[in-house]
Amino acid sequence: MADHQNDHDALLGPSGWFEDFHPGQKLRHSRAATVGEVEGSGPAKQVMNTAQAHFNDHFLKGSPLGNERLVFGLATASLVYGLASQDTAEHAAAELGWSRLRFRAPVHHGDTIEAFTEVVSVTPDIDPAAPGTVVFRHWGRRNDGRIVFEGERSTLIRRRSAQASV
Repeated sequence: MADHQNDHDALLGPSGWFEDFHPGQKLRHSRAATVGEVEGSGPAKQVMNTAQAHFNDHFLKGSPLGNERLVFGLATASLVYGLASQDTAEHAAAELGWSRLRFRAPVHHGDTIEAFTEVVSVTPDIDPAAPGTVVFRHWGRRNDGRIVFEGERSTLIRRRSAQASV
């Protein structure tokens, strides 16, 4: 098991351990992603979302939301959380939950989204070797500078100090 753990740890980044986070810390994540056709409307169809703005090309013509289909909101949330994951979940033991989701502006196919994070809280476990809980506030910004999504994510993150003893 120890050799497998060492191989696994060699693939992970040097930062992002529980000890690396502190309340108020802000991160701008290095990658952005353009929303394509598959991730934009596919999830709405998979969950049988009946809002036609996600899958009907003609429904929004002349609408204040724009003339293009909207990206399913949870696909936008997943994209933002995914872009933030390299910096915030590299050493996660478990994802504990999402909360306070707000979809602030429409996202259309072809929009590029970048992600940002603020550390809301850092709560250690009673056992100093056990993972601790970090609550992040993530937000996504469209290529025109408009914030399109924000939400909180609670993650159980391993401690660097505990890995030295494995």
